[in-house]
Amino acid sequence: MEHIYLDHNATTPVDKEVLEAMLPYLTDKYGNASSVHQAGRDAKVGLENSRETIANIINCQPQELFFTSGGTESDNIAIMGTALRLKSRKNHLVVGAAEHHAIFEPAEFLHQSENLELTMLGVNGEGFHSAEELKKIVTEKTSIVSLMHANNETGAIQDIKSLASVAHEKKALFHTDAVQSIGKIKVDVKEIDVDMLSLTGHKIYGPKGAGALFIREGIKISPLFYGGSHEKKRRPGTENVAGIVGLAKALEIAETKRDDDFNRLNKLADFFIDKLVRLLPDVHMNSPRKNRIPQTVNVSFIGCEGESIVLSLDLKNISVSSGSACTSGAVEPSHVLTAMGIPAITAQSSIRFSMGRSTTKEQIEYLLNELPPIINRLREMSPVYSNK
Repeated sequence: MEHIYLDHNATTPVDKEVLEAMLPYLTDKYGNASSVHQAGRDAKVGLENSRETIANIINCQPQELFFTSGGTESDNIAIMGTALRLKSRKNHLVVGAAEHHAIFEPAEFLHQSENLELTMLGVNGEGFHSAEELKKIVTEKTSIVSLMHANNETGAIQDIKSLASVAHEKKALFHTDAVQSIGKIKVDVKEIDVDMLSLTGHKIYGPKGAGALFIREGIKISPLFYGGSHEKKRRPGTENVAGIVGLAKALEIAETKRDDDFNRLNKLADFFIDKLVRLLPDVHMNSPRKNRIPQTVNVSFIGCEGESIVLSLDLKNISVSSGSACTSGAVEPSHVLTAMGIPAITAQSSIRFSMGRSTTKEQIEYLLNELPPIINRLREMSPVYSNK
């Protein structure tokens, strides 16, 4: 059987059209975009055309878009840059309890090193935030609220517009990590009314190492490092022009395929879920059935250990994940699932199946054929599974 890749939330293969768009900037147009000679000007054209392409897609002005190395750096700049800039008059941060570690860790760093107050906004059993709960914790001292647009582990899509409205009522800035939503659902920064938004290329068939941060015009943040005037000093350092061109091309392609991909993957996910629960008992769905990035299906197989399932499927040439790729190998259960109130032992049995453009119904049928024997074998060996 061919290799079946079901870990698209971790990363995606580079689209051939994306690679073709990048190649000139890795060969003939190799100049530094800050140089004033012809080679530099050629690179600058690619850089600025890419900025304009992405800005048009997310509905912002090109000057509001700043290129970074990816989602983690964009998140850090948004959180730390805002908090450090405003700390003399606003000493409170709010982040979601199910955020990526690229949000958690800078927020915790600021809490520990700068003595800023940090509050976590919880989620319900399906992984959704409540605007009413947010109202209870945002104050006039809150500098920034950061809540993920679509969760990387469960696919849950937040009602960002209503959450941003609550933050703005208290004059707090609002940032969203849109790494998992960009190119998969409509992302319009004006429509969802955010002040900052992070995105990256390698989740949408673009290259690794290229991302961007939208910062609404008029917002001032402190840079995290220094060394040049690149990106208006918001992110100094020679731009990865080839990667940025690839990011723009990947997003452009994603927009043309977005509706078709969404509908196809939604049907495929429904087929997988419906058949899976009929084939196996004691299966707990962690992803919501509605308001979810359709390609993402997170499931707990009671009585099994997630990493054992991953390794067993890998032997069948099927690639899946037991959670976020950034925390792979962690002993602790997923913080996303525990925030949803899922018991630790259930969370540790979770698998994230994330489909993509290459995923076919035949591949899902093969998975459904191979998965039950693996689960049954692991349950037979399990000291904690009682339904034997």
